[in-house]
Amino acid sequence: MAGSRTPDADGSRRLTVAAAQVRSGTDPVANLEQATGAVRRAADAGARLVVLPEATSASFARNPQRAAEPLDGPFASGIRAAAAEAGVTVVVGLFEPAGDGRVHNTLLVTGPAGEATYRKVHLFDAFDSRESDTVAPGEGYVVTDVDGGDAGPVRVGLATCYDVRFADQFTALGARGAELVVLPASWGDGPGKADQWDVLVRARALDAQAWLLASAQAWQEPVKGAPLGIGRSMLVDPLGAVHAQLGADPDLLVAEVDLDVVGAVRKRIPVLP
Repeated sequence: MAGSRTPDADGSRRLTVAAAQVRSGTDPVANLEQATGAVRRAADAGARLVVLPEATSASFARNPQRAAEPLDGPFASGIRAAAAEAGVTVVVGLFEPAGDGRVHNTLLVTGPAGEATYRKVHLFDAFDSRESDTVAPGEGYVVTDVDGGDAGPVRVGLATCYDVRFADQFTALGARGAELVVLPASWGDGPGKADQWDVLVRARALDAQAWLLASAQAWQEPVKGAPLGIGRSMLVDPLGAVHAQLGADPDLLVAEVDLDVVGAVRKRIPVLP
């Protein structure tokens, strides 16, 4: 199976993860081809968990209502097939129809351990944007088990982009046992936004006392203020240290995380409720 590994001599639980920093356009068919290619490359590099950005199915340059598909539609089905073929778990951002004429900004998790979904709770009604005009908020936070191979089941918390400004969500994910939080994003460019992204991602890893893997859309020139991406995907440890970070262009971050660090940090700094 792709991403298998030899157990560590010290018996520690280690997981190889990947953030696939793509640059999505407005065509879901082209975006699916780009995404499945990134999944294959990540699996070939040894990743067992591959995280794609928010809005991978279609960028915010397109009205999400026109790009939305059900979870059994062609985009989600193509991601499932790629995950199954590679033998990995994939987390991907897409838009699905909601019941009120708007859409949900959804994360689909699919892999050997089954499926889970998270619908973005905190909508980007800031910096002159109104995500809530087209997107309906989800209800509740989500932690799910993914297949970690030799590491066994791994508890993974889910969050999306603007959620990163809400510390309580990440504290709640950590309190529910998340060892790793994944944060797909399509972060808008602008004055100070890169610095805000870096600070917030590191702070939220501290709040969750968990590893945090942020997978962001590669940089694109903003279109009418739409948040199209700045890149800067990163992996942060439970003490807020950056272990790896990408630049602005499409790229693949692959790194190994030591899951035992999570319990050690929580034991030494018992701040989670």
